[in-house]
Amino acid sequence: MTDSQEPTTASQPAISGPHRVIEMGGSRYTLLGTAHVSAESAADVRSLIRSGEFDAVAIELCDSRHQNLSNPDALAEQDLFAIFRQGKAGMVAASLALGAFQQRVAEQSGIEPGAEMRAALEETRRDGLPLLLIDRDVGITLKRIYHNVPWWQRFSLFSGLLGSVLSRQEVSSDEIERLKEGDVLESTFSEFAAESEALFTPLISERDRYMVLRLAEQAPPGRYRHVLVVIGAGHLKGMAEQLESPLPEAPTAEREALESTPPPSRLWRALPWVVTALVLTGFAIGFSRNTELGWQLIGEWFVINGVLSGVATLFALAHPLTVAATVVAAPLTSLNPTIGAGFVAAGVELLLRKPKVRDFSTLRHDVTALKGWWRNRVSRTLLVFLFATLGSAAGTWIAGFRIADALLRLPG
Repeated sequence: MTDSQEPTTASQPAISGPHRVIEMGGSRYTLLGTAHVSAESAADVRSLIRSGEFDAVAIELCDSRHQNLSNPDALAEQDLFAIFRQGKAGMVAASLALGAFQQRVAEQSGIEPGAEMRAALEETRRDGLPLLLIDRDVGITLKRIYHNVPWWQRFSLFSGLLGSVLSRQEVSSDEIERLKEGDVLESTFSEFAAESEALFTPLISERDRYMVLRLAEQAPPGRYRHVLVVIGAGHLKGMAEQLESPLPEAPTAEREALESTPPPSRLWRALPWVVTALVLTGFAIGFSRNTELGWQLIGEWFVINGVLSGVATLFALAHPLTVAATVVAAPLTSLNPTIGAGFVAAGVELLLRKPKVRDFSTLRHDVTALKGWWRNRVSRTLLVFLFATLGSAAGTWIAGFRIADALLRLPG
């Protein structure tokens, strides 16, 4: 094995960035630690691939991020209604927020984050080299972070994530420096990860292991002569240590375990049905005591739930008919856990204000500014979905406690 202090071979150009070279089973793996905001890293990648020394290139990308780099207009080709139906609206919104952070970094530094990955894509396509995608899907990483940290830390963690990518127009020099060690996700969580093992594990160490397992699957020793592995500098040490140890004979099982997310607890799955049962029971008790009381409780349920959901969609600047539909639908959907008020609100908004081609083409730029989320029809529909969902949830609990309080006050 050689490290970044040793000279490169005569046929391989000099490398300015940190790297490690590991040999095993007749194959050589050159791990190149790159800075995600660095023209030098992109130049390193291009010169290495053009040297002809490598017969395969592995990069720190997952399928979804590879698609975004290869086809920036991929979102325009998706069915937005299907995104809401499949419960992926939150993940799409998070991806747009992270993309907005990248765009602001690019505009301030003059360098597009991920330029080294884009260089690898272009050079492998030009030379016809195999391209290996070895990183874990960002959505899975976010879910494993969510399940790994204590419940009380989740709100501050993700509010910090959204705040860092939405609240400031200017990206600080410290944030740009952190991007030189890791990707957008890592730099956003870096201040938390440094002090939290629960966060560091799914964000860094699990991904180190995951990428090594993907190498073991796609480029096991003996399959390729020399593999260039392009990764963020923050993963170099961990992956090198992993590769120096014997690789598992069956990496797929371990890799699939790192892709899994714990299923919701039985209590969490049952909670919506329990709340529905309690509310309906409250209505029944109210009518059994007094018909007027029963109708009063139903009226309060519809007013509180409907108004809060409708007001929430107003904050998203939804169409007036969307607001009206949400006011009517929210009290009913709150009693049916299989469909949410956000789904209805987003569906109506899409019918009334279907996004145009221009909305998709300007989406990534629009979301770099907070007001752009309301101006663009795609991102505004996401906000309608999220705000209506939050409004309905608040209305359910507030109205539910109001019903319980009214019943407890009844004379025995």
